[in-house]
Amino acid sequence: MTYHVPPPANDEENKGRSTDNNNHRQMDYNDWLPVTASREAKWYYSAFHNVTAMVGAGVLGLPFAMSQLGWGPGLVAIIMSWAITFYSLWQMVELHEAVPGKRLDRYPELGQEAFGPKLGYWIVMPQQLMVQIASDIVYNVTGGKSLKKFVELLFPNLEHIRQTYYILGFAALQLVLSQSPDFNSIKIVSLLAALMSFLYSMIASVASIAKGTHHRPSHYGVRGDTVASMVFDAFNGIGTIAFAFAGHSVVLEIQATIPSTPEVPSKKPMWKGVVVAYIIVIICYLFVAISGFWAFGDLVEDDVLISLERPAWLIAAANFMVFIHVIGSYQVFAMIVFDTIESYLVKTLKFAPSTTLRLVARSTYVALICLVAVCIPFFGGLLGFFGGLVFSSTSYFLPCIIWMVMKRPKRYSVHWWCSIISIVTGILIAILAPIGGMRHIILSARTYKLFS
Repeated sequence: MTYHVPPPANDEENKGRSTDNNNHRQMDYNDWLPVTASREAKWYYSAFHNVTAMVGAGVLGLPFAMSQLGWGPGLVAIIMSWAITFYSLWQMVELHEAVPGKRLDRYPELGQEAFGPKLGYWIVMPQQLMVQIASDIVYNVTGGKSLKKFVELLFPNLEHIRQTYYILGFAALQLVLSQSPDFNSIKIVSLLAALMSFLYSMIASVASIAKGTHHRPSHYGVRGDTVASMVFDAFNGIGTIAFAFAGHSVVLEIQATIPSTPEVPSKKPMWKGVVVAYIIVIICYLFVAISGFWAFGDLVEDDVLISLERPAWLIAAANFMVFIHVIGSYQVFAMIVFDTIESYLVKTLKFAPSTTLRLVARSTYVALICLVAVCIPFFGGLLGFFGGLVFSSTSYFLPCIIWMVMKRPKRYSVHWWCSIISIVTGILIAILAPIGGMRHIILSARTYKLFS
């Protein structure tokens, strides 16, 4: 989709010249904006970008979600979420070039194609941005907590250092990395993050199995001790699982970095990368969820690595891997926010594209995210609240609604039924999960001291 800059008022003979100048400016904007600046990505770029986006903070909260749901419902929720989001992700990859001769490089552009230029943009853009911003808040919290755990395990005499300082340190690092010009420029960071996510998932699983072999809980009930608490906890657990499938909010932007020809459209290498990523995702998710809940039962922390302490060097290494991973995850999600902010600044407010503009805009975003992370560092509640509030929409049912509008599958066909099931499931998550997440945040806030 091109960005239209309104032509200046002029006489008839200059209209053609104005249009040419505007087309040139449109091309310059797309060449400068971080999502569309480079189209040289390979299929394996999409694989590790998607792993980085998916296997993030959410995987560490899956044992906690299991403790809120129980064995059967917890496993069913994870597997169903994986299957539904795998299907809806396929829909988005297919829709990227559904209009002949046109690439829908951004999620809002897909919404515009389905619902119209204005309505489609305002349906999709706020939801996508909420996913990106919520993810970065959680990653800022996770990065700070993981770095603190790493330092305390290796240097116990430094345990007095406040968590706030670690969150601030993580944000300071993001201030530097946020100046990367475009998506492809962070491919090494994303590759390293994807590798770290797989490694710390395996470490968490192995360490949990070792822990459970020597000392397992006597029962595996759910956390709540009253009917009301069980219900609210179940809502939060569902939201936590929904949070773990957040990659849809960046999939079109990832696909935008892949070249496209009539012989090899971008959906072919993109889908190849998505399949590889989703295989890695389900392996990591099931290993961590099952082993973590098996080892600790309903006493598991909302971040399973916090529950693990021995052997100290291994758990320290895993926490450091989490820290490295969320550095990359933060950037993958932030790149879409940067693209939106910079589009608005240069196209609507008429700022000239420049390094200074990027420095100010991106640094302001990083600082604001850090402020929120310092004020509400409640990992488990944040996962459940945000997971239900916006992640269920962008990953579960919005792609299916757009698919039904654009493709119009035959009523009662396989695609019609799959889409309906995904839509109903996603809407239920969107209604119920934020309730449980907000309750968890409120309960955590009772014992939290600001800037502690």
